[in-house]
Formats: sequence, structure tokens, C-alpha cells
Amino acid sequence: MAIAKTLRSSRLFRLAPFALAAACLGGTALAASAVTTVPGMPPVVNPANMYTEAGLGKLSPAVKNDPERIYVPNLRSNDVYVIDPTTYKVVDKFKVGEGPQHVVPSWDLRTLWVTNNAERKKTGSLTPIDAHTGKPGTAVPVDDPYNMYFTPDGKEAIVVAEAFARLDFRDAHTMALRSSLQAPECKGINHADFSMDGSYVIFTCEFTGKLVKIDMVNRKVMGYLDLSKKGMPQDIRSSPDGKTFYVADMMADGVYLIDPASFKQVGFIKTGVGTHGLYPSRDGTKLYVANRGSNKVHGAPKGKGSVSVIDFATQKVVANWPVPGGGSPDMGNVSADGKTLWLSGRFDDVVYAFDTTSGQVRTVKVGQEPHGLAVWPQPGRYSLGHTGIMR
Repeated sequence: MAIAKTLRSSRLFRLAPFALAAACLGGTALAASAVTTVPGMPPVVNPANMYTEAGLGKLSPAVKNDPERIYVPNLRSNDVYVIDPTTYKVVDKFKVGEGPQHVVPSWDLRTLWVTNNAERKKTGSLTPIDAHTGKPGTAVPVDDPYNMYFTPDGKEAIVVAEAFARLDFRDAHTMALRSSLQAPECKGINHADFSMDGSYVIFTCEFTGKLVKIDMVNRKVMGYLDLSKKGMPQDIRSSPDGKTFYVADMMADGVYLIDPASFKQVGFIKTGVGTHGLYPSRDGTKLYVANRGSNKVHGAPKGKGSVSVIDFATQKVVANWPVPGGGSPDMGNVSADGKTLWLSGRFDDVVYAFDTTSGQVRTVKVGQEPHGLAVWPQPGRYSLGHTGIMR
């Protein structure tokens, strides 16, 4: 009785119900209250790994009946090829707008948007694909949509108007323009990732070798960061705990490590030639790095492309998977079961399917200059854009 009385009066006993709940939920109940997100953004379930809800077996009810497909935008042939990942066969293809760059899953997971930026002619369009049927709809004209993201609350799309060094905030469904934000020092603004709480986003500036940090609450530029090697930064992805941002640079042939809070470079990891795309594993322990094999954009020679695997915990390269005979792995994503990394072969007109256990690779012939392919469906509650930044 005395022991029970002591426990009742102790802080430990008062916290016991919460600790018990956390244990029952795999240790995430206490963690869920640790991050205050921006209004409208879904809660962070586990601050130690923001990718848990995009892990194995976490398919949303909204996507469970969607066909398993790989949607491949072909920049030079102005079309999308559709691959059945179970047979490795092209099962459909259709024309879209000029210069399709990426296939972008919408925040609500119901639409796959093809960003057609007309090769920087300062015109362009967005072609919607019904995620349930896999069929395209009527294109929506917008300015130079190189890439696209979504605000953490899902209300607006962020169309990356690269040629204008501008972000256009549009209605997430109708794509009606609501506001714009200039980032004048960020020439070649293209890829991005968000802080864990959704309060800011960091974009890469391909043609000025910089990063730009943007306040998502007040919609203003917070500052720019010059990268040490003055290269061409490409994709960017947060570590599972949100404390380090990884930035691929195709001229530096590796990945910068950025402290997003202080907005400073804190390290660099050498990977391979033409470092380009970044994709976390489904369990959030590793980062797959696509090394394109060439740092040229068009007319590149046959490259010596590869995939490097970085361990998030040690920040070390733990594996390297070369493309037999050379190749140009560029952008894509990981299959829902985590077993396959799908990447476009930018200068080889193929798609690569890497086995994430052995590194062995299969190829599928597609259209001319495939770029930001989307794997669908993917686990996750919502998409922040690009080829599937799932949370």
C-alpha cells in the first residue's frame, strides 16, 4: 500500500498512462506531441523518423485499388509510358504537353500531374492522370512548370516556374493562381524538401550553386546558402529526424550535408559521377543516390551511372551499384514493398529497376529521354510533390 501511495504521488505514475499508450503504439504516442506542425498539416507520428507513415504496409485506403504502375515522362518524345512493374512491360502510352519533366502525385493522392515545361519557352501545362484509371485528362496551361510541390496543409500546389526563378502558389485542384513568390538569386530553382513541421522549405538553385530557404508561414525568402564546390545542386531530401538535409550535386559528384536550422553546410559525401536523385528506403534507414554518370544535360556521352547507398545513421556510403555496361540513372522512387528502386535512364531511353537487396538491375525500353518517373501507388498519408515525397 505504501509503495502504491508513493507511486500515485510521483511524476512517473502520472506519466504512466501516456508511457503505456506509447508502448502500445510502438513508442509513437509521446513522440506525436513533440512536433508542432503548421496549421492544417497532419501530425508527425514519429519525430525520430518522419518516413514511418510511408513505410511498408502503410498504403492509404485512397490508393489501395489503384493499379500498380510506373509512369515515365519522356522529355524528347512528349509522352508518358506506363509500365506494369509485375511484368516489366509497357502497357500504355499517351501524348502529353511539350517537354514533360516529372510525374507528381497530388497531396490527396488522387491525381498524378505531369509537368510539361516546354523546354524553358516560358510556357507549359500540367496534364492530370487519374490515379485510379491511369488515364490522362485535359491539360491545364501554366507558366513553365518544371516541377511541382504541395503546401503541407494540402490546399495549394507550388508550381516551380524555373525560367522565372519563381514559385506559383495555385489551388491544389483547379490550379488557379493565388500568389507568387520570387527568388531572384535562385536561378534554376527546381527541387525541394520541407522541414518536419512544415514551417519552411529549402529549394536547390541549379544554375547559381545555391540553396534558398523559404518561410512557408509568411511566404518569404529567409536566405540563400552558397555551396562550397560551386556546382549544380539537384535533388534534396531530409534525413528521417529532420536534422540534416542531403543535397545531390551533379558537378560535385556527391551529396552536401546541410543543417537546415542554422542553414549551414556541415559536410559532404562523395558518391559517383553526376549525382542527381535522392530517395529514402521504405524503412527510413538508407538513402538511395542516383549518380547519372554524366554532368551534361543533353547530348551526353554514354555514362558510367550507378546508385550509391548511404546509411542515414552513419552518413557513410555502404554500397554502390553500377549499371552494367554504363548508364544514366536519374530520377524515380522506391516501390511500395521497398524491394525495387525505379529510376529513369535519362540518356539511354530506358528505365532501370534496381533490386534493393542485391543491386542487380533490369531495364525497360521507353521513349526519348525519360526523366522524373513516378511509382504508383506508394505508401503514405499525403504527398508533398515531386515524384512522391510521402509522409
